[in-house]
Amino acid sequence: MPGSKHKVAFGDFQTPIDLAREVCSAVARTGLRPRSILEPTCGTGSLLLAALDEFPSARAAVGLDINQQYVREARDALTGSPNRSKVRLLAANFFDTAWEKILRSLPDPLLVIGNLPWVTSAVLGSLGSRNLPTKSNFQKHRGLDAITGKSNFDISEWMMLRILDWLSGRQATLALLCKTAVARKVLAHAWRAHAPLASSATYIIPAFLHFGAAVDACLLVCAFVPGAHSSDCAVYEALASRAPASRIGLRNNQLIANIELYERWKHLEGRERRKWRSGIKHDCAQVLELTKEDSHYRNRAGEIVDIEDTYVYPMLKSSDLANGKVACPRRWMLVPQRSIGESTASIKHVAPKTWAYLTRNKALFARRASSIYEGRPPFSIFGVGEYSFSPWKVAISGFYKHLSFKVVGPFVSRPVVLDDTSYFLPCKTRHEAEYLAGLLNSETARGFYEAFVFWDSKRPVTVDLLRRLDLLALASALGRASFAARLFSDGKATQAELALN
Repeated sequence: MPGSKHKVAFGDFQTPIDLAREVCSAVARTGLRPRSILEPTCGTGSLLLAALDEFPSARAAVGLDINQQYVREARDALTGSPNRSKVRLLAANFFDTAWEKILRSLPDPLLVIGNLPWVTSAVLGSLGSRNLPTKSNFQKHRGLDAITGKSNFDISEWMMLRILDWLSGRQATLALLCKTAVARKVLAHAWRAHAPLASSATYIIPAFLHFGAAVDACLLVCAFVPGAHSSDCAVYEALASRAPASRIGLRNNQLIANIELYERWKHLEGRERRKWRSGIKHDCAQVLELTKEDSHYRNRAGEIVDIEDTYVYPMLKSSDLANGKVACPRRWMLVPQRSIGESTASIKHVAPKTWAYLTRNKALFARRASSIYEGRPPFSIFGVGEYSFSPWKVAISGFYKHLSFKVVGPFVSRPVVLDDTSYFLPCKTRHEAEYLAGLLNSETARGFYEAFVFWDSKRPVTVDLLRRLDLLALASALGRASFAARLFSDGKATQAELALN
């Protein structure tokens, strides 16, 4: 069997036969009766064999894999099978194959079934693998996104988009195991490209149980019919589910996580009445994040640090917000700037011990990988402005899988700063913060946000998500807008008004 590095390079997660049968049973419930079957990365053949058993209507089948040993095993598995004469098995690379010729030999209705590689282009590149498509900016990123991390992609995404092109104009069904996030990207692409989809569905699968992979995964099933154009997808909680738990889809060119909630609360989408901010980005936690011990601080490297308090602020991390531990921050942050690009030279005179500490650690700042620090003053940070030092904030974690907005106030007479995985609305007073938190923690606001948020995303809560909600429209929906227009236009609602609302 291939070694572990080989398996990673090919995203090699072979489908267990029991899962293959469950997959085919779920596809059969759609009423499909294919005349031909194609598995473009068939491995040892579990899905191909299960599909032939499940769909006796199929008269021809093709399986292809880059691994010659797997192709031999698939042939052995077909020995003695009544379906053997229907099948052609080929040892070939997906990226070099003349698919047009193969597809011409397969009559409609066509079923394309499979389990494509679960690996990213970046991982393959780091392994020196040649199992990659020709480089192209197929995701249409612009500017920096095209040359930074956003140009990384799942190999299965590229392959699935290629398969979409094959099936346009044909009566066919796509049934592929993949990461759930990849399935959504492919669906969004298909909907925006007006692909002829008659219906789509995802069925959640327990990837760790079947593959030992700690990812959210699903079976994606798409039915292609010439002239059709559906932009909805049913979401089933398991392969055996008979009714969908929810529906996702495309509305106004936006990917919607819950169509029912979107239709109910879409009237709340609008202007950003208060600008959402992210916490401070520094990429140098070893130096800038501290804990306090008596009159001194200790940095993340475990060193006692003797510096002035001038540039040090109590700090909350995303996890503190998620766990509700906001009253007494356990960490502190050394903040060398109050605005992006501000000169740091004055620290030398205002707080000489702080300057000496920063200077001793300048090599760590120089190692920061992000290009955003290039050409900036020494010890520069990002995501900082006067808003960072607002006395009150309404804040939320970007990483944790629930919507809970926390009121953050001063600690020991200092404004609390947040890390860059947090988002917040800056506020001048406690009453203002409590009023806004009350709006945002309402069931109405939660329903609106859950129409858009995909909880299996790496960072489910983003600033783009938060900005969708029009706080004035929300206040009106909750019957709490008697003074909201004034608050959002000039921020001068009185504390008495806030207390009443």
